[in-house]
Amino acid sequence: MILIQILLLILGFAMLVKGADWFVDGTSGIARKLGIPQLVVGLTIVAMGTSAPEAAVSITASIKGTADIAIGNVVGSNILNILIILGITAVITSVAIQKSTLWIEIPFMIAVTVILIVMGMMGQSISRVEGIIFWILFLLYLVYLYFLSKKNKEENVEVKTKTWKLILFSILGGVVIVLGSNVAVDSATAIAKIVGLSERFIGLTIVALGTSLPELVTSVTAAKKGNADIAIGNIVGSNIFNILFVIGTSALIIPVSYQPSFLFDGVVAVAAGILLWISVCRKLKLQRFWGIVMLLCYAAYFVYIL
Repeated sequence: MILIQILLLILGFAMLVKGADWFVDGTSGIARKLGIPQLVVGLTIVAMGTSAPEAAVSITASIKGTADIAIGNVVGSNILNILIILGITAVITSVAIQKSTLWIEIPFMIAVTVILIVMGMMGQSISRVEGIIFWILFLLYLVYLYFLSKKNKEENVEVKTKTWKLILFSILGGVVIVLGSNVAVDSATAIAKIVGLSERFIGLTIVALGTSLPELVTSVTAAKKGNADIAIGNIVGSNIFNILFVIGTSALIIPVSYQPSFLFDGVVAVAAGILLWISVCRKLKLQRFWGIVMLLCYAAYFVYIL
C-alpha cells in the first residue's frame, strides 16, 4: 500500500517538473519575442511558472481540507528555495544580483512573509478578507514589475520556435501541473496517515521539495548559463508569488487554517530572507561561502523539525 503511494508521489512530482518545464519554456519564449527584460522574466514568468506546482498543490490541498499541507508547502518551499536552491546554485557558481532585487524585491519578500505570520497567528487562519489583501498586494507587485519592464525595455529576441507551439507548451504544461498536483497531494496525505507523520512535516519537507524541483532546475541552469538575473529573480519572485497568489487564492476559495506550530517555520522563512539580503548586500553577489552557510542552516532546520 505505502509502496504504491510512494510511486504515485514520484509520478506526481515528475508531472509537476515536466509540466513546469513546458510552461516555463512556452511562456519565457513568448516573453523573449516581446522583448521583456531578463530580470522581469525571472521575477514574473519564470517565477510564476516554477511556482505553478506550489499553487496547484496548495489550492488543491485547501479544497480537500488538508490545510497543513497547503501552508506547509508554501512556507517549506520558500525556506527551501533560499537555503537549498540558492545555496546549491551559489556553491556551483557565484550569482550576481540587481540593485532593485536587493533594495526592493527581497525586502518586499520578507515583509509579505511577516504579514503572513501576523495574519495566521491573529486568527489561527487566513480568511477570505486576508486573501483579498494578499491579492491587492499581488496586483501592486505586478504594477511595479510592469513599470520595471518599461524602464528596462529590451529589443525583441528572435525565437526560432513558432508562437503557436509556445502557446501550446504553456497550456499543456499548465494542464500537466494541475493533474500532477492532484496525484501528489493525495499520495502525500495517504503516506502521512500510513506512516504517522504529521501533514505539517510532509508539507514542509517532502511536498515542498517536490514542488520546488522546477525552481532548482531553473536556477542552477540559469546560473550555469550566466543568466544570474533569472537565477535569483526566479527564487525571490517565486517566494512572493507563493504567499500573495498561492495563499491568497487558496484563502479566497476557502479560509486556510494556520496552526500555531507554523510560527517557528514562518520565523525561519523570514530569517532565510534576511540571510539572503545580508549575503548579497556588500558585493551584489551571492558567493560560495554564503551558499555553504545556507545549506548548513537548512540542515539544522531539517534536523529540528524531524
